[in-house]
Amino acid sequence: MKDKKLLRKKFSEIRSNITEKTKKDILIRNSFIKQTENYDTLLLYASFGTEIDTFSIAEELFGKYTVAFPKSNKEGIMTFHVVKSTDELHKGMYGIYEPDTSLPCPVITDSTLCVMPGLAFMADGSRLGYGGGYYDRFLAKYPQIHKIALAYEELITDNLPVMQHDLKADYILTPERMIFCHAEQR
Repeated sequence: MKDKKLLRKKFSEIRSNITEKTKKDILIRNSFIKQTENYDTLLLYASFGTEIDTFSIAEELFGKYTVAFPKSNKEGIMTFHVVKSTDELHKGMYGIYEPDTSLPCPVITDSTLCVMPGLAFMADGSRLGYGGGYYDRFLAKYPQIHKIALAYEELITDNLPVMQHDLKADYILTPERMIFCHAEQR
């Protein structure tokens, strides 16, 4: 756990120092939009701090797809709720924007795509998350969900501490490329 804590600090610093962040976020957004045509439901996280801007992605998707954002609780459970506008999000736990639990949950099918957050990634889809395990627990219940991570190229690394229960992304999208992790198995 100490290694993960140090790595989180290291990759947070790297991400904080990304140059041309706005330009890279736009490249990722535009590439991501092109990747969504085979899906009907998109599960996005609400970007926070120096994360890739998911709000501009959501704005492009509203009205074309079912878009849902996560709500996390103190017991470590995360649920997604359908929103039609980012105005339906409010600051919640950890200061991250989230939907109200009164909003409907999306229907999860094999046409659902989940954008997984993370600090760093390996080309096989492994990721260094924030340590809460929310996404691992949620996605373990829905193996049919396709998983994609959005990352800056500087956050792709060759070695991360990975545990057996850590779920991997099927794809990683950077401003420069799409990495097909273990997606060929799907």
